[in-house]
Amino acid sequence: MGIVQMRQVYALILVLLAPLFMAGCGGRAGLPDLPPPVKANYTLDAGDRVQVTVFGEPRLTGPYTVADNGQISMPLLGAVDARGLTLVQLQTAVASQLQDRQLVINPGVSVQVDQFRPFFILGEVAKPGQYPYVEGMSVLTAAAIAGGFTFRADKSSVSVTRKIDGKTKEFRASRDSLIMPGDTINVFESYL
Repeated sequence: MGIVQMRQVYALILVLLAPLFMAGCGGRAGLPDLPPPVKANYTLDAGDRVQVTVFGEPRLTGPYTVADNGQISMPLLGAVDARGLTLVQLQTAVASQLQDRQLVINPGVSVQVDQFRPFFILGEVAKPGQYPYVEGMSVLTAAAIAGGFTFRADKSSVSVTRKIDGKTKEFRASRDSLIMPGDTINVFESYL
């Protein structure tokens, strides 16, 4: 085989492999950019732990974890829906139930996040899995917590799956993108 024929074979191979490379990159390139976190409208979901304080009622005051069914279980009240509620909405719901059941007259209730639900990281990191969320985390911080990027990682090709308004959506993210509790980060493999 001559040099000209070998170049033609290499050119043909490149032409045949190009769609594979483009298919791998094209899907992520079409994703919308990850929106910045909105802390004021943070909604609770399974895995969040909240500190509920009912003033003057130590039996009702304490930490409560949002269960898989989206509820917290409080003494005297039983199950209280929490999934999808903001802290203020949960505070109002607890106070209303205490007053409606005549358990506390004019209840003073405060709700704060004690521990956020975990985030998840998949793909080309040393230790993929579930990790505790820390406020102000970026994709890069999350990767560092998971043992860093692997040698195969495409550090500029990351997606984040986030639940927004009850719907799960996937977004393109950069290393500096801020993540939220419950996010799933996927670090893709480099093709070259």
